[in-house]
Amino acid sequence: PMKKALILSTLALLVSGQVAAKTWVLTSTESNIELGNWQVSSEKLNVKGQPFSIEQKVLHGGKQEVSKVIVIKSQDGLTITLSPSRGMDILHVEGYGVRMGWDSPVKEVVNPAYMNLESRNGLGWLEGFNEMMVRCGYEWTGHPGVADGQLYTLHGKAGNTPASQVEVSVSDAAPYTITVRGLLKESTFKKGDLQTMTELQYVPGASQFSIHDVLTNRGDYDHDYQIIYHSNFGKPILEDGAQFMAPMAQISPFNDYAKKGLSTWNTYAGPTKGFDEMVFNIAPLADANH
Repeated sequence: PMKKALILSTLALLVSGQVAAKTWVLTSTESNIELGNWQVSSEKLNVKGQPFSIEQKVLHGGKQEVSKVIVIKSQDGLTITLSPSRGMDILHVEGYGVRMGWDSPVKEVVNPAYMNLESRNGLGWLEGFNEMMVRCGYEWTGHPGVADGQLYTLHGKAGNTPASQVEVSVSDAAPYTITVRGLLKESTFKKGDLQTMTELQYVPGASQFSIHDVLTNRGDYDHDYQIIYHSNFGKPILEDGAQFMAPMAQISPFNDYAKKGLSTWNTYAGPTKGFDEMVFNIAPLADANH
């Protein structure tokens, strides 16, 4: 079924005309390609309309040595920064006077080579955590735990997996949609072969972007998978008095600590010393197809 979904999504792209585009392969393990520092712009492409640039930068120093970031800049829209070194995750988005992201004590774009996910009893993931949106998965997404004698670490491996294939494309006609794709492989002999093609699309000048990922089980057997799009915001979006609203059928506290905050669950406080994460489970309202 996953392979069929991949074919259908490819057909949809063909029908939409987005395939007619200039494409650059920045990274390919299959073809032994790594462009490193690279840049293209609307000016170089002789594209009229909303000015934009796309740049890949190789970072140096500390734990971010040779990590890569891709920065999409739109003069009158958004600046989107993501990292092919870290699961194609989004570091932060800026535009219209707003920054989408948060202030982690981790300031570097940590190269996964310096990460030990099993440290701190499976909490090593926290030593690189500073992104606006992290992909968690794919064999596991939750808190650390042991099953069948194996340690499953916090939030899985996806966010600390460098992309095996990275390509950037710009459609040939207005509105010159920018697409960044990255292939994440979670392949282990005897265990599983999950591959995810991530995709971010952005139209220069727009105030929104979209993410569309396709996960394929390339193994010969059925395989469970889990995914969380771990989204994280600080000021000015979340601060004292901010409220969370959603169409929901039910809410419950994640643990005993969260029970204390159930009466005010959807209103955020300001920075509070000693405050731990307070998590609530929400069953959203849905149609017949959930």
